[in-house]
Amino acid sequence: MKVYLGLGSNIGDKKGNIDYAIRKIDELLGTVKRKSGYFESLPWGFESKNDFINVAIMIETDLDPLELLYQLQQIEIDMGREEKTSNGEYTDRIIDIDILLYEDLVIDLPELKVPHPLMEERDFVMKPLKEILG
Repeated sequence: MKVYLGLGSNIGDKKGNIDYAIRKIDELLGTVKRKSGYFESLPWGFESKNDFINVAIMIETDLDPLELLYQLQQIEIDMGREEKTSNGEYTDRIIDIDILLYEDLVIDLPELKVPHPLMEERDFVMKPLKEILG
């Protein structure tokens, strides 16, 4: 299955964080077939002095959508990722990995929505994604 993922980091070695996460995805979850360039962006949905680096990748995986989600969350945790929000607001993050598209599936579960419901509102997702779509 072809799956498109968005990755972002705004603390520490941002490019290094993303590159490490991509290596772990390739080792553990599926073959990375395409990778966008790095895209710098301002924080979205919260205030921070730390800008983001964002990348989109396309992988081929045999994992079903929920198993992929759980494995991606484990990579985030293993890298030191804490909660996505604090008091209902986004926070700085060492790594964030989102499933953007999973083949042509539409998934509407409490823990997973595909296509990603906010991606079209976010240039930092759409620009890297458009670079690798095909």
